[in-house]
Amino acid sequence: MSSDPVASESGADIRTVAVVGSGYMGGGIAQVLALSGRDVVLSDVDAAKAEAARVRLLDEARRFVQTDLFDPGSVEILEQRLRAADSIESAVADVDYVTEAVFEDRQVKADALRRISRAARADTVIGTNTSAIPIGELAESVERPERFLGVHWMNPAPFVPAIELIATARTSEDTIARVEAMVTEAGKVPARIADSPGFVANRLQFALYKEAVRMVDEGLATPSQIDTVVSNAFGFRLALFGPFAIGDMAGLDVYAASYDSLAAEYGDRLAAPERLRKTVEEGNLGIKSGRGFLDIPSEDVPALLAYRDAAYRRLSLLRRELGGAPGLDAAAQKESARKESSEKESGQ
Repeated sequence: MSSDPVASESGADIRTVAVVGSGYMGGGIAQVLALSGRDVVLSDVDAAKAEAARVRLLDEARRFVQTDLFDPGSVEILEQRLRAADSIESAVADVDYVTEAVFEDRQVKADALRRISRAARADTVIGTNTSAIPIGELAESVERPERFLGVHWMNPAPFVPAIELIATARTSEDTIARVEAMVTEAGKVPARIADSPGFVANRLQFALYKEAVRMVDEGLATPSQIDTVVSNAFGFRLALFGPFAIGDMAGLDVYAASYDSLAAEYGDRLAAPERLRKTVEEGNLGIKSGRGFLDIPSEDVPALLAYRDAAYRRLSLLRRELGGAPGLDAAAQKESARKESSEKESGQ
């Protein structure tokens, strides 16, 4: 549960939920919220599709229990808590919370939100699970927008902890607190962030992806080689720490110097951010100077570094235990063979 007493008290009243859009993301959201003790009703373009999704989610849950991904008894909870509706209107007519999880298309989402807000109770909280569309734009399709916000789940919903909560200028504090408490109670880790295209997760994720594709186009590395470097280097660290914590531990002066080298080759695109340069000029280099972007108490630094090293060791052992991801080694071999064949044909 949330440590925020307001959120803890206000979240208890969200006991019934409708999920509009029963595909992969909507279905995962429905599983999580039903397993947290809420009654969940699924809806889609028609009753048959919603019922097919309910059956699929139960079958999936049985497999998850068999492979220890879901706790024993999860199927029984879902059988009791999860049902399908005949229509969007009947699904949302008398629930405390609705999550819209239809296809990532502006018009499709706007149409769904109009139907939801007209059919739902006046006090029903409405969340949209969009990956990048500004929440303020979608709010224009919602009646009483003070009860509307972005609730961005990560894929796959049952297993990734993070949820981005994105309010608009019209979203009420009570609305945010109620949803924050609900997802925390469901075992997720919510973060309140500002409304902008892509929010935090996808803006960072797609910036990385674009640079990775650029490297392939430049012939610096193949896709599988880049994946190997990322997943075993900074991506490995990102499983446990965010970029600011990693930077403070590494030393911001090191970062600034590295940016200088990158800028010499790639120009302003990879020049040091002005905020980083100013922080270094002020003598704030991270944990070695006592302050960086994060104010980590000096007395906590030894314990932080000990935690880091122990966590990295445990993560290394877990990766070794899990072994390689099925299919990726074969993909890398095919990629290597294609590259070798191409080089022979070009006479390299």
